[in-house]
Amino acid sequence: MKKLPPLLVYTVLRLLAFLVPLAIMLLFFPIFQEFWWLAALFAALIGVSISLIFLRAPLSDASREIYERRKARNQGPGDEDVEDAATDQ
Repeated sequence: MKKLPPLLVYTVLRLLAFLVPLAIMLLFFPIFQEFWWLAALFAALIGVSISLIFLRAPLSDASREIYERRKARNQGPGDEDVEDAATDQ
């Protein structure tokens, strides 16, 4: 089985960390049905807390993948090399 990209895994887990508390609050607490914006605010705070505590490894994998992609894309001569070549001529 092919491994899923770390950025996709992290994104889906972050969305779930927001949507699950939001759904629980909207379905089981009648006051949040009237004040949906307050439920969204609390769900965002809960989602951030969950992601900071439990999603550190997927965040690290996603960050490593982004870094490797950017490093591979920027393998050409750097700005310093171009400037040095221009001043030497």
